[in-house]
Amino acid sequence: MSHEQVVHIVDDDMAVRQSLAFLLGSAGLSVRLYDSALSFLSALPSLAHGCIVTDIRMPEMDGLELQRHLHNRGIDLPVIVITGHADVPMAVEAMKAGAVDFIEKPFDDEALLSAIRTALDTQVRDAQKGSRNTEIVRRIASLSERERQVLDGLVAGKANKVIAYDLGISPRTVEIYRANVMTKMQAASLSELVRMALMAGHSPV
Repeated sequence: MSHEQVVHIVDDDMAVRQSLAFLLGSAGLSVRLYDSALSFLSALPSLAHGCIVTDIRMPEMDGLELQRHLHNRGIDLPVIVITGHADVPMAVEAMKAGAVDFIEKPFDDEALLSAIRTALDTQVRDAQKGSRNTEIVRRIASLSERERQVLDGLVAGKANKVIAYDLGISPRTVEIYRANVMTKMQAASLSELVRMALMAGHSPV
């Protein structure tokens, strides 16, 4: 688990905050505590990685409203909501709005820890995927116009001869451009090249 990942506990109940801090700390997780959604939002500029565990019912701003604020500000930290039995419909609404999980009170310690670890792992994978996509986009941008045209043809499933006909060049020239594309994209095979292009959202013009 990355040392930068922090579990942000947002709950107006001091006893709950302290209990969760002890539980998560004992499990080797880094924790920060906030007594309200507003205090958490005020600290947002310093946040980077991790996840949020928030009570669904809090004064001033509840967990669902907090989630909406995060969404509006483009903050994609995974959110786990803690809910009482009567608040399950609200928790389901939070899930529909993007929360990754909800835990009912009184919650099982292992169930909560499992949900948190899943949320943290998901963020790591998403971050890695985002970084990978950015790199692929950079590689595509390094292609010449003709190389991009050949890439478009390959992604569309066209054979070299068809690409050559479409572009008015010889099949041999297409092979040269194709080799250049494979090198610049750092693709070991045609299937990898197509997969990379699709990952980056690239589609034939």
